[in-house]
Amino acid sequence: MTSLRPLRLVVMGTGPFAVPMFEALVRSHHEILAVVTRPDRAAPGRRPPPNPMRAAATAAGVPVLDPERINDDEAIATLAGLAPDLFVVCDYGQILSPRVLGIPPLGGINLHGSLLPRHRGAAPIQWAILAGDPITGVSVIHMTPALDAGAVIVARAAPIYPGDTAPALETHLADLGAGATLEAIERLDAARALGKPGAALEIGVPQDAAKATKAPRLSKADGVVDWARPAVHVERMRRALEPWPRTTAFLARSGGDPLRLVLEDVVVDPDHAAAGAAPGTILAAGDTGIVVACGGGSAVIIRRLVPEGRRSMTAAEFLRGSPVLPGMRFDAVPRVQSRPS
Repeated sequence: MTSLRPLRLVVMGTGPFAVPMFEALVRSHHEILAVVTRPDRAAPGRRPPPNPMRAAATAAGVPVLDPERINDDEAIATLAGLAPDLFVVCDYGQILSPRVLGIPPLGGINLHGSLLPRHRGAAPIQWAILAGDPITGVSVIHMTPALDAGAVIVARAAPIYPGDTAPALETHLADLGAGATLEAIERLDAARALGKPGAALEIGVPQDAAKATKAPRLSKADGVVDWARPAVHVERMRRALEPWPRTTAFLARSGGDPLRLVLEDVVVDPDHAAAGAAPGTILAAGDTGIVVACGGGSAVIIRRLVPEGRRSMTAAEFLRGSPVLPGMRFDAVPRVQSRPS
């Protein structure tokens, strides 16, 4: 299917998930008028965090707009002056108002990293791994002011393999989403070519709101291990929460504050039965790792970790310098650390 004419597009995005989609549009016959991204912000004395879409747009020679608030009158006037046919949105960071969505004749489409309505929100890839979903995918929806709630124009599924981390799965889904976005644009353009008023707005399959689940933005607290959860959940945390907030545990120490450990390699232990052991209890510690009791009589093996203030190391390396014995405990939640005197 080929468009009767190139469409005039404004692309909105900030994070890396949007880059393959943008690069596919650059290679297409459509015209990209501008990239809208979030403004750079930095703490005093620090550089702003990387903005992959700003870098990609600059490399492609596409003008970049970064309004503080996309729904303000000034931003709306700027967008209207571009006279776009369609907004293409992915990993942007602001919700578009009805006024903004009403600027292009074809409205806006959004590329989302899940099979909607499952995992609506800012972190669908991470929550899909945490939930143990065997399959995820991408959805391109016709946008509404409600978060991730529009009709699905194109959906493409992908398996989640047992060893998949969030960064690896994100890379795969971003590549999958590039083709899905191009297909959605062609479908919209075909509806436009029919010449029926409102036809483009009716394209796609409405979502079943009763099946919607939430995938909210992650916080540091989401990375703290709750040892009462089963071992499979702790293992999923390690894969889902890279590179941030990472998976963190707190080893209780007699007479001192707990030691914060970032868990870099965790597997479910098929051999140790933790029945009767309180969750968070260390069952064994040796060259193969640190075995910790989890909920439901399960256990995990910590094979690689980062002690607070130190480098990444194997569990065996850590044990050579830190006395860890069976019966010791990980705290369920971190205690407030005492201030140095």
